[in-house]
Amino acid sequence: FAFHVPSLEELAGVLQKGLKENFADVQVSVVDCPDLTKEPFNFPAKGICGKPRIADVGGVPYLIPLVQKEKVYDLNTVAKDIELPGAFILGAGAASSKVLGVNAEFIPIVQTKSEKKPAVNGSYIAQINPADKGCLLEKYSSKYTDCEFGLLANLYASEGQPGKVIEVKANGRTGELNFVTCLRQTLEKHYGEKPVGMGGTFIIQKGKAKIHIMPPEFSACPLNTDEDVNNWLKFFEMKAPLICQPVIVSRDPGFDLRVEHTHCFSHHGEGGHYHQDTSPDSVQYLGYFQPAELLFRIDRPQETHLVGRD
Repeated sequence: FAFHVPSLEELAGVLQKGLKENFADVQVSVVDCPDLTKEPFNFPAKGICGKPRIADVGGVPYLIPLVQKEKVYDLNTVAKDIELPGAFILGAGAASSKVLGVNAEFIPIVQTKSEKKPAVNGSYIAQINPADKGCLLEKYSSKYTDCEFGLLANLYASEGQPGKVIEVKANGRTGELNFVTCLRQTLEKHYGEKPVGMGGTFIIQKGKAKIHIMPPEFSACPLNTDEDVNNWLKFFEMKAPLICQPVIVSRDPGFDLRVEHTHCFSHHGEGGHYHQDTSPDSVQYLGYFQPAELLFRIDRPQETHLVGRD
């Protein structure tokens, strides 16, 4: 599916206007993508430019009401499926319980393998620490050598090149919407029937955020409502700086998409699924985004529902 792809200048103007309704201080501009191999990102690729595309793999129906553990995927295969072998992939998903032995949040940051080079896996996993029930954030490559994940993922892929991107600075949240929802609803409001996709990375530079981590055991009893899901998830307040990987689609053109999904990691041992900052007055967001050209829907669930899409 081909997204509507506005120019960066036009997009910057639209986002500037929309974010102003939800944040006190907003600055959106077109800049050169910073070198993402440097702090605080330490990504395996320099940028988020070059043939940008979004993949929605699997889905929440493979996790709830009851888990389908056999649903396992590989990022190197996904890169081929989206016709970009060697792609640099960022996003949000679930870890492979086959590999880990438990359920966990997956924060994919992978330069997939090409004919010339093996994959470089800079991903993180956030799980519940069995010792103290807190967050255990680990670099994936410190324990595992594969590029697998399970159940579901929302991925932004590109050639990982430098180039022009949209820089978003937003400080002091005045509205109810979280940063990502505000970006997405701004796009949906402006572009309406024409779906716009966007991905990249942002840092919560100051403040705190509400983050969830799935428990290590999948639920034995069916999770049939959002309330069931929220009772099952473990919620935390985590502190900045948090480096976040959002995947955004302004509206679902009929592929049963998860229209927004954001995972984050840090260098202080915290990470997981981003919901909202909890310090609206002091929060500072700094992000770099690129509109996607294409959408790929991989292994779409036959039986679906709208529970647990938050």
